[in-house]
Amino acid sequence: MSEIRKSRIIVTGAAGFIGSCMVAKLNELGHLYDVIVVDDFYKQYKDNNLKKKFIRDWIHRDIFLGLFDNLAGMTDFVIHLGARTDTTEQSIEIFDELNLEYSKAIWKLCVKHHIPLIYASSAATYGNGENGYDDDESKIPNLKPLNPYGESKQQFDEWVLKQKKTPPFWAGFKFFNVYGPNEYHKGRMASVVFHAFNQIKTNHKMNLFKSHRPDFEDGHQSRDFVYVKDVVDVLYYFFKTRKHSGIYNLGSGKARTFLDLVKGVFKSLGQKPQIEFIDTPVDIRDTYQYFTEANMSKLKNAGYEKPFTSLESGIDDYIKNYLSQGKYY
Repeated sequence: MSEIRKSRIIVTGAAGFIGSCMVAKLNELGHLYDVIVVDDFYKQYKDNNLKKKFIRDWIHRDIFLGLFDNLAGMTDFVIHLGARTDTTEQSIEIFDELNLEYSKAIWKLCVKHHIPLIYASSAATYGNGENGYDDDESKIPNLKPLNPYGESKQQFDEWVLKQKKTPPFWAGFKFFNVYGPNEYHKGRMASVVFHAFNQIKTNHKMNLFKSHRPDFEDGHQSRDFVYVKDVVDVLYYFFKTRKHSGIYNLGSGKARTFLDLVKGVFKSLGQKPQIEFIDTPVDIRDTYQYFTEANMSKLKNAGYEKPFTSLESGIDDYIKNYLSQGKYY
């Protein structure tokens, strides 16, 4: 551990949801003066995510790539979590710039300077799941994302797998439905737990999307919900071990219904469930995922053994220790 702490760790997207939780995790485990954060710091609505964190340097996203050569000699690891994550955004040009080309540039710089790299992919790459949710890399080219965001993540994964020159260690993680502290700024893109908490506190009821498919009952649309604390535990494990390069699923491994989730929020708030069903918005109806469940065997085979937090326990911790108090991780 002492060897890891000698040099600096760069976290991109550090002011965002998962990025700021990653910084918190690094701080918790003794990285107090070696973390460099990269983000669009003009977006001040994310500033609270990094308050009270120990940070060595702050670098704006727009100048980071140009400074990388100067930072490389003192950099031990890059954790690249920065991306445009709005799944309703339709501009392919934005995703090409911020998700695809920016990630390629970071990869090439890590190759040039022999720096290990972790990066964020997404379960959005699986689309409707017609090809399953298996992170077998030979199957990745067959995936069919449903929106430009998922397509940008898919294109980078495919590009990575074609590279003959790689960082000394690298890992990409297909995040499933992540929820937890530090997502106050995400608006419409925040987790269902976040929206349920606010709706129930205000109206004492919760609206869920109707099913627009005959094979799913209302509220039985299912996702692999994973607590953000589990996500950063996995990322830290790979940061520490630096073995088994590849692309991995990062979910809980167990699909749960939206009804399960909302009932968990009502229970944590001490209220009786009152749920109404509304039409899925037209702009996302055709690209809406009805089921996701990560095959987690590859992660386990890489040596990760820590159990994942149950949906009920994650909701309870999130609501009682963060949302109810307006606190950050």
